[in-house]
Amino acid sequence: MSYTDRESILATASIDPELQEFLAKANLPLPNFNDIAAFKRISLPRTEASRKALGAPPAGVKQTDLQYTTEDSSKLRAKLYQPTIPTPTGSPLIVLFHGGGFCTGEPEGEEQTARNFVLAFGATCISAAYRLAPEFKFPYASKDAWDALRWAAVNAISWGADPSVGFVVGGTSSGANLAAAVAHLARDEKLSPPLTGQYLAAPMLLPSSKVPEKYKKWFLSFEQNREAAVLPVAAIDMFTTAYGPDEADGVFYASFNHPRGHADLPPTLLQIDGMDPLRDDALIYERVLREENGIRTKFYLYPGLPHAHWAFFPFLKGSEKFRKEQIEGMGWLLGKEPDYSQAQTKPIAGVA
Repeated sequence: MSYTDRESILATASIDPELQEFLAKANLPLPNFNDIAAFKRISLPRTEASRKALGAPPAGVKQTDLQYTTEDSSKLRAKLYQPTIPTPTGSPLIVLFHGGGFCTGEPEGEEQTARNFVLAFGATCISAAYRLAPEFKFPYASKDAWDALRWAAVNAISWGADPSVGFVVGGTSSGANLAAAVAHLARDEKLSPPLTGQYLAAPMLLPSSKVPEKYKKWFLSFEQNREAAVLPVAAIDMFTTAYGPDEADGVFYASFNHPRGHADLPPTLLQIDGMDPLRDDALIYERVLREENGIRTKFYLYPGLPHAHWAFFPFLKGSEKFRKEQIEGMGWLLGKEPDYSQAQTKPIAGVA
């Protein structure tokens, strides 16, 4: 699909038939997006159920709980995922940040992804926590993420990783916002070893109030998908109010509008949902990276599926497709052929 095919892009918001059938039968209650504290309380059981459903790590993955130290000397949790058998060609380092609107979530939110990258590539993965709003408002999350990335760079060799064969930062939703921010910081601060890629799944990159005039004709999804499942605009407003970002800050929040632009960023992989208010953040960003900055990009678009559909509706065919293409895309980013034989791409019972 061509990005410039406006009608095709608009059509990606038409709901996926399998999802439509499920929603019609499930009659799910509408969440309350007026109270972030209540929302966080309600989300806890689902988070715990998802963690339990993942179960023990597969035989090829070793998991370790770690801590890293932030610039203000706070100790935050991180999970290390390593291959149990050393990778003959070197173990790429992949640092991941979970989603949750800067307000909810935990490192285990990226556990299936991290395990799959270990099994498919012999990668070493870190999933790092960051402090959550509203208790810790902007820019705590982004500064914590930068501290986590620098910590991973320093400790990579001690974990058996070899960043020279791949060093990728990635994340989902708000975690992708953080990944994009620290990818720019890594460029500007000359992080050593340097990043070789960034991976952005359903990223928030461009506040609706700060869309540059030249791109407004393409910024349609915020209104088109205003009432979409999972992340309607009401939910975005709730999370944004709780987090309290400076929407004019292109360094720590609105990476699309970074003051130094996007030249010299590493190759970029994106996974984008068609029925997501954030769809066009990612589509426009991909175009800017590729056409205006000459950066290698690859993206997958999931028509009719809402924000982070693979996490909220893992039983959908589109979610299995997402998991397979997540591995395929990371293979492109790493320049490595994936081993799909042990990866978990099918739905995990109990995660819904």
